[in-house]
Amino acid sequence: MANDTELISSNISEMAHALSSADPVLVEEFLYSLFTASEADEIAKRWALVKQIANGRPQREIAKDLGLSLCKITRGSRELKKESSAFKRMLTLAGVEIPDTIIRRRASPRARAEKLGA
Repeated sequence: MANDTELISSNISEMAHALSSADPVLVEEFLYSLFTASEADEIAKRWALVKQIANGRPQREIAKDLGLSLCKITRGSRELKKESSAFKRMLTLAGVEIPDTIIRRRASPRARAEKLGA
């Protein structure tokens, strides 16, 4: 089955709009209704990994504890490094403190050199 970009985009947008104004209890009930048990497990682990990366936990420890591939952990790490990261904004909305030093420390040597003007 091929991905239908327009179908995906319009439906994700519609759900995001509905979720943004819904009661948290309703959102939780909806998510449990929407996802299978294994999908809920996967989504919950991805959220947990983003929180742990933001708190500076080593990627290999996260992968081992959550049973996730390093590829998924790396993807989460890359998303957190983005200037206007949706992950960072959502973590902030959830009340998760993101130490600025952790995000800066994880920047690549090239990014650090560019920031310093080298």
